[in-house]
Amino acid sequence: MASIFNFAPTSIKGPKPEGKPTLTVRERFSALRNLPEFLKLIWETSPSLTLGNVGLRLLRAALPPAMFYVGQLILDGIIGLARAPHTVGQPSLTPIISLVALEFGLAILSDALGRAVALLDSLLGDLFANRSSVRLMEHAARLDLDQFEDSVFYDKLERARRQTLSRTVLMAQVLSQAQDFITMALLAVGLVAFNPWLLLLLLIAVIPAFWGESHFNERSYSLVHSWTPERRELDYLRQTGASDETAKEIKIFGLSDFLIDRFRTLSDQFYQQNKSLVVRRASWGTFFAAIGATGYYAAYVYIITDAVRGQISVGQLTFLASSFRQMRSLLEGILSRFSSVAEGALYLQDFFDFFHMQPRIARDETRPVRPFPRPIRQGFTFDNVGFKYNNAEKWAIRHLNFTLEAGEKLALVGENGAGKTTLVKLLSRLYDPTEGRILLDGYDLREYDPAELRQEIGVIFQDFVRFQLTAGQNLAVGRIEEKTNQARIQSAAAQSLADTVVKKLPGGYEQMIGRRFAGGVDLSGGEWQKIALGRAYMRDAQLLILDEPTAALDARAEHEVFQRFADLTAGKTAVLISHRFSTVRMADRILVIEHGEFVEIGSHAELLARGGRYAELFQLQAAGYR
Repeated sequence: MASIFNFAPTSIKGPKPEGKPTLTVRERFSALRNLPEFLKLIWETSPSLTLGNVGLRLLRAALPPAMFYVGQLILDGIIGLARAPHTVGQPSLTPIISLVALEFGLAILSDALGRAVALLDSLLGDLFANRSSVRLMEHAARLDLDQFEDSVFYDKLERARRQTLSRTVLMAQVLSQAQDFITMALLAVGLVAFNPWLLLLLLIAVIPAFWGESHFNERSYSLVHSWTPERRELDYLRQTGASDETAKEIKIFGLSDFLIDRFRTLSDQFYQQNKSLVVRRASWGTFFAAIGATGYYAAYVYIITDAVRGQISVGQLTFLASSFRQMRSLLEGILSRFSSVAEGALYLQDFFDFFHMQPRIARDETRPVRPFPRPIRQGFTFDNVGFKYNNAEKWAIRHLNFTLEAGEKLALVGENGAGKTTLVKLLSRLYDPTEGRILLDGYDLREYDPAELRQEIGVIFQDFVRFQLTAGQNLAVGRIEEKTNQARIQSAAAQSLADTVVKKLPGGYEQMIGRRFAGGVDLSGGEWQKIALGRAYMRDAQLLILDEPTAALDARAEHEVFQRFADLTAGKTAVLISHRFSTVRMADRILVIEHGEFVEIGSHAELLARGGRYAELFQLQAAGYR
């Protein structure tokens, strides 16, 4: 629960700036360079749905001009019949009825095409969101562990995660933009034939509204962008304040009011800044809309005047007025949507920025990769290894020089923060040394494929993940490609004593464990730890690393686990981290670390006889049992 208090108090002192300075017009257009790659991703999602969507939109784009023209023919036909001399019987209404039927058919077709486009937008949007989410998870899996421990990286990850869903709206906007351009071009042909100056008047009327929408969209992006850390904190507070994982301590320590006050402070601050922005946007939007309306009605009066003078027919008046009104609406929509598309392209940059991040710990494709030794013959050698975390002033570990022999059981001893877990992460190449090097059978660890290396290492961390999966799947995590190998899963459970846990579950190995999903059964800390230990047996790796493997077990269960420890590590190299000296003494050698540096190494008996730091720690713990 300590992380609950890791808030940045400075973030609630005074008003927070809205974020990045307003972007220039050049920068706005520059953001559109993201669209080709975005459209390529849409095409790759489903070429057939993309083609179908574009084709239907092209067809629908031509319908408004066609319907306006048919409406013109109907009106002019009616007026012509009304003015014609009725010398011989009643005039035939067949041509008019035919035109009305045609317009009716076009209206039905327009509605059907609109629904078909919406359907394809929905299907394509869902596929794109799913594909983007999969791609995001795949890329995140390739990145380095230290990147996940960086708050700046987390901000990028959070923005990218949000874009996987919201970019489906951008897809529809981009396609609608192209559709409206085609419709407007067709309508413009009629207006240009009548009076080209109307197009200029149209532009003058809508440009102020476009500028206003563009400005406020950018301010909105800037506000959301700058608030990414606080929005992550709000999500964390919301989850922490109502979670089964934190409920006990929140009740015991009375943290509810503290969390709620913090959430209320941040959310109210964001609300006030957003409120200021939307109020200004609404006020200026009203003003710019009035300018646009003035331009439209000026053109409308001009068209009516020509109709009164007899320069155009009533049908042409209707066509031109409808076309001008539709073009004004389309142009406003295009310019406004352009601003939204530009804003979306800015957010899209966040999406692509995440995917442009590359891991530093990766297979070197420029040279052959050294095959992983099977079996390991010499072991792992730490050659003056030092490591410092990003933005840290102190070294986590430094000047480490020792060899973990092949087949050796090595225990790591040291106080909390001494660097034991960091050493383990370097050994499994979750980190690379800041200085020095780690050798495997005489060759730098960097010469091996990281994925192949990790296949040969089984690590059970003290803070192992309690996956909300079935009991069988939780065990299979140790070697997930064997998830259908029930015999191997049951064997691993028996070796780690997890079978005693599974026998109590109503659904056995198919029982969902954890409370997050319906029907799930939660386990005690010791029961979860037996499941985690089962993953180590499931792994069957050459190097086994156990970080406090029995911390949550009672004395009897711990004794039973370590009775099996020899079987688990037979023929394997093993690293054991534990604060319990009854466990540590089972190792072949014990490495003592203090403040990240090597202190001493030897067997339990040798270190006691030496009377150094290990002997001091051993005596302190032993005194507690006297």
